[in-house]
Amino acid sequence: MMRRDNEAEQDNREEGDKLREECGVFGVFLEDPEKEAASLIYSGLLSLQHRGQESAGVAVVRNKVMECRKGMGLVGSVLGPEILGQLTGSAGVGHVRYSTSGSSIIENAQPFIKRSKLGSIAVAHNGTLTNADVVRELLEDAGVGFTSTSDSEVIVNLITKNYKKGLEKALTDTIKFIKGSYALVVLTDDALVGARDPNGIRPLCLGKLSDGWVLASESCAIDAVGGEFVRDLDPGELIIINREQVLNFTFSEKTRRAVCAFEYVYFARPDSVIDQVDVYGSRVRAGEILGRESAVAADLVIGVPDSGIPAAIGYGRATGTPFGLGIVKSKYVGRTFIAPNQALREKAVSVKHNVIQREVTGKRVVIIDDSIVRGTTSRRLVAILKKAGAREVHIRVCSPPVRFPCYFGIDTPHRKDLISNGSSVEELCDSLGAHSLAFISVEGLLEALNGEGGYCLGCFTGEYPIAVPGPPPPSS
Repeated sequence: MMRRDNEAEQDNREEGDKLREECGVFGVFLEDPEKEAASLIYSGLLSLQHRGQESAGVAVVRNKVMECRKGMGLVGSVLGPEILGQLTGSAGVGHVRYSTSGSSIIENAQPFIKRSKLGSIAVAHNGTLTNADVVRELLEDAGVGFTSTSDSEVIVNLITKNYKKGLEKALTDTIKFIKGSYALVVLTDDALVGARDPNGIRPLCLGKLSDGWVLASESCAIDAVGGEFVRDLDPGELIIINREQVLNFTFSEKTRRAVCAFEYVYFARPDSVIDQVDVYGSRVRAGEILGRESAVAADLVIGVPDSGIPAAIGYGRATGTPFGLGIVKSKYVGRTFIAPNQALREKAVSVKHNVIQREVTGKRVVIIDDSIVRGTTSRRLVAILKKAGAREVHIRVCSPPVRFPCYFGIDTPHRKDLISNGSSVEELCDSLGAHSLAFISVEGLLEALNGEGGYCLGCFTGEYPIAVPGPPPPSS
């Protein structure tokens, strides 16, 4: 049974045509010990649902008693009113998860909790440790047991192992030992902790409530709970919030900001601001730059919902091409849909997008997408636009070609499955059936962000901000 489920899951991933973020994290610390944090965490996780839709979980603490509820599925189905009513505590952390292939099991759902005579610790993690296997083996040799295949459990076990040194020392020793990308929220019996890796690859920000503090993957989650955005955590920064103070310091001397560029291209919600760059504005600017770099005579520009729409608006402004809706996306065909056979899987994919025929018939259409990974979606969209009567279909993409895998928390196909790897733009255009195809340049993408560096562009250039361990393991 497990083998069949894993095969179906792999088939489902192969039909997808987007890179996938792994997680969203959220933490709350309320100054009044009698207040309840669970409902705020629930609201925060709902606003981060786009970052992970396979599992959700919440851990809260009151009077040194830590409780956790987690399960497979969306936030609303895992954390209903009855479950939330059982979670009493004025501080807590939450997590939504999108797993890597073969690991979509309840044992890997977060937060992870570790209990010891020194107290309880809960960890929610967004990112990927590049040295997780080595650290896991060292811990296992020291007699530490594991219940999951998640590298996030490595973190909670390391903190617990070092906890006798005190919270601050345990955290800094742990963080200095792990490598890779991480945005962490950690809950102890009396504190909420946030940490961001020395390159700031994954986002994490701080917000203020009228009676407490919030840590979140994106600023939109702070807005959702009525908080005020304070700032992003700096790369290599650790923040500890308790009833006495808010303490922050840098745990690494070697910090160099390298935020994942795909946060702006696709992952983040458009109403978020990450490291002082407004996501919606960056997407509109990317479209404007696309128009400047690769304009084509056309009657209509449309965006692939949802992240392609701001870029289509920008392209239209830059070129004078009228913007229209053009394509409708069904929000109820989940990306984790698993059907029992290929025919039904193809049927599910075909109903995800539909064309508004009267908008495109007889027109030269430019379609703007955020990225092309395997090419399946782009090929299908070109076909249905032509079927609806479009005279020409031109594809413009507001990220450079994705040619390399990610090692820092994004579920990417193997390099051989990346359609831009080894293919020229002309060959790819022919493969997709389009009249023309163009990608934004790396320089254009950086201009759309802030005109400077400070981004991880590894999936475009093959140049990573830190050493990578080698090719990702085969899918299981």
